[in-house]
Amino acid sequence: MRRPAPPRREVVRLFIKEGGTVIDSSPMYGEAERVTGDLLADLGLQSKVFLATKVWTSGRESGIRQMSDSMRLLRAKKIDLMQVHNLSDTATQLRTLHEWKGAGKIRYIGITHYTASALDDLAEWIKRDPEIAFVQFPYSIAVLDAERRFLPFCADKGVATLVNRPYENGGLFRAVRGMKVPEWAREFGAATWGQFFLKYILSTLGVTCVIPATRKPKHLLDNMDAGRGPPAVRRRAAKNACALAESLAKRKNECDKKSGGGIHGCAPQKLDPLEIHSLKRAAQLERLGRVG
Repeated sequence: MRRPAPPRREVVRLFIKEGGTVIDSSPMYGEAERVTGDLLADLGLQSKVFLATKVWTSGRESGIRQMSDSMRLLRAKKIDLMQVHNLSDTATQLRTLHEWKGAGKIRYIGITHYTASALDDLAEWIKRDPEIAFVQFPYSIAVLDAERRFLPFCADKGVATLVNRPYENGGLFRAVRGMKVPEWAREFGAATWGQFFLKYILSTLGVTCVIPATRKPKHLLDNMDAGRGPPAVRRRAAKNACALAESLAKRKNECDKKSGGGIHGCAPQKLDPLEIHSLKRAAQLERLGRVG
């Protein structure tokens, strides 16, 4: 009798089977590079993926050692995309990346950050260095900073974009906990909240790829389904996101009144006022004609 495949192995297998290509890692992510390299080798799928990882250290020699370790752990003769992680010692690491690209060790150069407050810094580095081909940053229906100027800037510069934190570390799911996906979300093929959140991102002009992390096969399949069917109708999505946010705010206020600030006697929603406010911002943009 065949034993079930370990979850991580199954996630990688299904990811490729369902049409996925980009795997993004970093020395910062514990054993991620080693596990990725081992699984790809075991499955014979090295040639099927676009491997992206990062350099996350200070100093030239330290950066070279770290990137060499990444190549060894990933079992890769060439890395498709090497990124300066969180703009750590950016100038030093970019000089090395130029050398490695010239030597054929990497295909593309990128930079990353995990906070929206760093978007201006990312833009400045892109202006300085025309060899930067990819940029990674946070963007979601709850954090729209990149939508205003940064994504159009990247499109104008021809820089590919990788979106991280699409679920805001689970904050978006907490905001809709206990609620069914409304019928209007199904109009553009979103059968789950996760698919709705991802489709909203994927329908944005300038977005190249979104990178939600998961260790569970069922979540992987749900994520992949977000890339199928029609894109989200952004004006429609934004309008209904506002209605959703207002509904959530009303429910939270009712719970607060009943419990003196808590949620005693109400369905546990764990709603964050900032999450509700950020959902409302989507509709505010729609009203201003800045979404769609």
